[in-house]
Amino acid sequence: MSSAVSCPVTPQTVADVVTAVRATSPLVHCVTNAVVTNVTANVLLAAGAAPAMVAAPAEAGDFARVADALLTNLGTVEGEQPNAMRVAAHAAVDAGVPWVLDPVAIGSMRVRTALAAELLAVGPTIVRGNASEVAALAGGLGGRGVDSLDTPDDVRDVALRLARESGAVVAVSGAVDLITDGVRIARVRAGTPLLTRVTGVGCSLGALVAACAAVTPDRLLAATAATAWVCVAGDLAAEAATTTGSFAVALIDRIDDVDASAVGERSGLMAEAAQVTA
Repeated sequence: MSSAVSCPVTPQTVADVVTAVRATSPLVHCVTNAVVTNVTANVLLAAGAAPAMVAAPAEAGDFARVADALLTNLGTVEGEQPNAMRVAAHAAVDAGVPWVLDPVAIGSMRVRTALAAELLAVGPTIVRGNASEVAALAGGLGGRGVDSLDTPDDVRDVALRLARESGAVVAVSGAVDLITDGVRIARVRAGTPLLTRVTGVGCSLGALVAACAAVTPDRLLAATAATAWVCVAGDLAAEAATTTGSFAVALIDRIDDVDASAVGERSGLMAEAAQVTA
């Protein structure tokens, strides 16, 4: 399984991961969606991490080796970006750097679907996507572009099998997020529908998952903590925001100033042992 070390996934351990990211400022190498590069960098900065958007193949391998974590995000598969992802992923594996695969909008689009399968074979530490993207990565049809046609519980067993076969933790975003390493399942019940109405939240979550993976050897805990952080910050932002634009700004502010203990306590966290039911 992907988690060489297993820790209890509790509100306190989630809070500890948030505290560790803020204390250590992990360097996160992002080969990511050109549409959301600025948003992703600002979310990482708000969390206390250090973003680096290095997408040139000539530099991607060297940088992945010295970074604390890597994100590969397939939101815009253009120019030399696919080659940069390949180089960075292989370098991260060689250097023992945790890395996250975010297979954005795969399934119906042939080029990115093939690239996602290729990167999965390299061995990501964590896969993060919506339910339809996770289903497509496991051989299903996918959704409508970046929109999921499934819920996390619809693909529960698919996610379990993908985790067991790939060795990656699989984090499935939705109204109730589901994260599994094939042995354990964690669910995060916090979050607001406004999170789906501004650009870059899912992509930024992938980067924050990478930041959390840099500070704990338990990858299930890392993905759960990052998910809880964004969802709880979203709930807090929604309390004051009146429009999607004000929500987008408030979300970054709340990622910055939310109390670490509140991330754990307000996450609606549930953990269980995993069993494939079908």
